[in-house]
Amino acid sequence: MENKASFNPLIKPYLTVTIGCTLAITIIGLPLALIWFCGAGQWWSNHYFHKLDCVLTDKSLRFRKGILVQVEKTIPLENIQDVTFVEGPILRHFNLSVLKFETAGASNMHQANMELTGIIDAHEFRAKILEARDALRNPARGQALALPNDTAIETLATLKRIEALLTALSSDLQHKK
Repeated sequence: MENKASFNPLIKPYLTVTIGCTLAITIIGLPLALIWFCGAGQWWSNHYFHKLDCVLTDKSLRFRKGILVQVEKTIPLENIQDVTFVEGPILRHFNLSVLKFETAGASNMHQANMELTGIIDAHEFRAKILEARDALRNPARGQALALPNDTAIETLATLKRIEALLTALSSDLQHKK
């Protein structure tokens, strides 16, 4: 099984606006914000969008992003503790949401959490991740335990002997009364 996430193209204007506003808040960043809003931000967000990649496999979640510095992160599904869905007013305005992953076994907080912004049908993708994680953790849930043929035959023969002994014992007890 391999599910590839699709990203909402509205992440491009969202990134342009949020980064530009963050730059404009400081006096030092104001000239950079002007450059950002005059075209650099649109160029950067467009390239960033095309580099986004997220794939869910049977055993892991792989995410790739970045332009100058590319980051690729793989999280084993068995380490995922929780997947949180976040949707604030600015994200809602752009029809976006964030999936936050909390993982076990990471050595520090930077490794322990990962965020994916802009996945189309984030609720559905979240459900697929949790379903794949649960299937990996509990592979026999709802299925009979698979035993090798010799062991299964031997177990069945033992159960039949026990059943015969119980029937004989029950019969002996009824005759003694």
